[in-house]
Amino acid sequence: MAEFSKKVLQVVAKIPKSKTLTYRQVAEMAGNPKAYRAVGNILAKNFNPKVPCHRVIKSNGQPGGYNRGEQNKIKILKSENAIK
Repeated sequence: MAEFSKKVLQVVAKIPKSKTLTYRQVAEMAGNPKAYRAVGNILAKNFNPKVPCHRVIKSNGQPGGYNRGEQNKIKILKSENAIK
């Protein structure tokens, strides 16, 4: 796995319940602020339950994609009180 991918997964693994980060924030924290689209591609391939990729949202507040379905992402975020 590429170094940036590892960093992205490490950042996302640390997002606490009921909190979210944007794809851009994750990219910045992983060391490459312009790679926010790459963050989305990395998370689309993540199926590790220890990496809560559902907690990463778009900068405009929209949920964005989720490899288990966008509606499922919204349902989980609402259950965690991360969105209304």
